Amino acid sequence: MCGIVVAAAGGCIVSVLVEGLKKLEYRGYDSAGLAVIADGEIARVRSVGRVAELEKAAAELSASVGISHTRWATHGVPSERNAHPHVSGKIAVVHNGIIENHEALRQELSALGYVFTSDTDTESIAHLIEFVLRTEPDLFAAVQQACQRLIGAYAIGVIDLDFPERVIVAREGSPLLLGVSDAGNYAASDASALLQVTRNMIYLENGDVAELTANSLRIVSGDGQPVVRPITVSELSAAAVELGHYQHFMQKEIFEQPEALANTLEMIGGSKTIQPGIFGAAAGELLAGIDSVLILACGTSSHSGMTARYWLEGLAGIPCTVEIASEYRYRTSVPNPRQLVVAISQSGETADTLAALQYAKSQGQQNTLAICNVPESAIVRESALRFITRAGPEIGVASTKAFSTQLVALFLLTLVLAKVKGRLSSEDESCHLEQLRHLPVAVGKVLTLEPEIAAWAARFANKKDALFLGRGRHYPIALEGALKLKEISYIHAEAYPAGELKHGPLALVDAEMPVISVAPNDELLEKLKSNLQEVRARGGELYVFADAGSEIAESDGVHILHLPEHYGQLSPVLHVIPLQLLSYHAALVKGTDVDKPRNLAKSVTVE
Repeated sequence: MCGIVVAAAGGCIVSVLVEGLKKLEYRGYDSAGLAVIADGEIARVRSVGRVAELEKAAAELSASVGISHTRWATHGVPSERNAHPHVSGKIAVVHNGIIENHEALRQELSALGYVFTSDTDTESIAHLIEFVLRTEPDLFAAVQQACQRLIGAYAIGVIDLDFPERVIVAREGSPLLLGVSDAGNYAASDASALLQVTRNMIYLENGDVAELTANSLRIVSGDGQPVVRPITVSELSAAAVELGHYQHFMQKEIFEQPEALANTLEMIGGSKTIQPGIFGAAAGELLAGIDSVLILACGTSSHSGMTARYWLEGLAGIPCTVEIASEYRYRTSVPNPRQLVVAISQSGETADTLAALQYAKSQGQQNTLAICNVPESAIVRESALRFITRAGPEIGVASTKAFSTQLVALFLLTLVLAKVKGRLSSEDESCHLEQLRHLPVAVGKVLTLEPEIAAWAARFANKKDALFLGRGRHYPIALEGALKLKEISYIHAEAYPAGELKHGPLALVDAEMPVISVAPNDELLEKLKSNLQEVRARGGELYVFADAGSEIAESDGVHILHLPEHYGQLSPVLHVIPLQLLSYHAALVKGTDVDKPRNLAKSVTVE
């Protein structure tokens, strides 16, 4: 949440800051601001709303050193007074994260005469650094000392009028990377913000403090010792984070799913067998000793984990528990050292999931696996095994291609565990792998249904509520469909196992409540048909996504859309696609901001 871009270069960096913030708006878009050192003073510009407003206000600025920020509000409402950067004396600060002891610092600093002009936790950082500078004249050392007083998560950027060629950055718990080039040195919350100037990235570790000038760079670790962090060449391209011919990033990312799945599945190639090594060199030995699986995730990622539970228990015969990461770490659980702990995150920086993973490890559960889209992320570095989904950058706040590639990764894990446990015949192994290889083509066929799905969306986009139904491994897909509709169209939506209708939710059904059902042609289809009849008997209008051959008849109040083919165990991957499109087109009809829904941010890096 929140995005930072800082720069120290030989030429004007204002456009670099602004363009970088535009790439980071998925992290927050309540307000934006920048501060640069120009003409012997700190020039600060802030605006409420999108970066485009900031760009207009900063059009006349020119400077070679500066910091910038796009905000997702945590402390204090979205307003110019709460927008970053925050200034104290001759310094300005931008910050991503949450300072947990900010109230104590505010009281302490207020007593020393500092006047707070915002409601943010960040302003306490600015005043604290300014206070330390009174006795420690070097900015780098002052930031180091100030960071020792901060409790919580942070990535910060600091400029000081007395050190006009320097930017100091520091990280603890929140993502921050450096960009290195011959033209200058940069820092940002995400590599996508810096692709405009360099692909050479340095990923800072927790506790690191770095000093950037146009032609120099130094880093010290949390214990104050100089360190050299490796330079990684980013695999992202600038084109990958451009909109192209699509109307929104969400639409682009929905249609990128065949390619994302193909890239994720590239490591299995044309092989007839699957090997544990796709999860890391130590996977074979580690997975042979596990007796259960614990999945930790939040939001959309938790729905992929819930789907995987059906696979892991049904195909691999391994008990599986799925925990919401933000709840798991705060309850008393029974640790099992033979359990595989799987942390799922698109960004790899999700604060709750990272903390839950660390908590599990502290309980003696060292068999860990990260399923993630970002190779250099914190969750990947914390895990013994890893699987990188290769979905490519996902800019739209509502996750789409990250979800489908997570499902594929979890299905591969299921096959590996089934094989390790002796529950996967060579014939079934070959069949499953062939289905996986064909999956991108199958998803492509589902995408051709967009015009019919758009027509459906127009029918109920004016509704206030919607109910989603699914059974078995498609119940989590119904949950994901309801989440997508809530996120971007603001229609209240709930999802239930269809068999639960008569246990309460049926009381909500009437002619004004559209009911969307996932109806694969599987072993629960006949049960589901009975549940759908319960809806029709109460006047509910049904929108059913059915497989070919499911034999659900269209009638008055029952709308049927047939997917091109039935896909067995992997059917959830196909059935989530039309639900994504349904939400997207409902949001289009309603006129909401599809890529940047209100109150939400893409990368949830605060608790």
